[in-house]
Amino acid sequence: MSNASVSRKQLILEIDGKRKLTCDLKRHLSPRTVGTIMRSLPLEGNSHLLGKSIVYFETSVDSGIERARSEFKKGDVAFLPSTGSFCFFVGNVESAKKMTPIGKFTDDENVLKNVKSGDVIRLYEETT
Repeated sequence: MSNASVSRKQLILEIDGKRKLTCDLKRHLSPRTVGTIMRSLPLEGNSHLLGKSIVYFETSVDSGIERARSEFKKGDVAFLPSTGSFCFFVGNVESAKKMTPIGKFTDDENVLKNVKSGDVIRLYEETT
């Protein structure tokens, strides 16, 4: 069975070159933003923590807000256009900032609870 899909792109989130998670970017959630992200891969940055519920890293991806939301559930992936940040939710959050929903984790996102500030995070499409 192929992972190739027009509406869903499976990506690898690698933490410090050791731990790997898979997450799906879903084009139907925010088509313009997901397209911009896919053209920008691979991406890399240092992790930051926002409380115990959000792990994020900043990038140079430039995309405006699309289908803005402020409530996210554990396992969601969102994009914060003001800083070009990818946000990974390890808990349910009602954010003060509006973000663009872009996907979900397909693996156990609890691995992200062990991420420390400054860890290197890479986001890329696995090639076979």
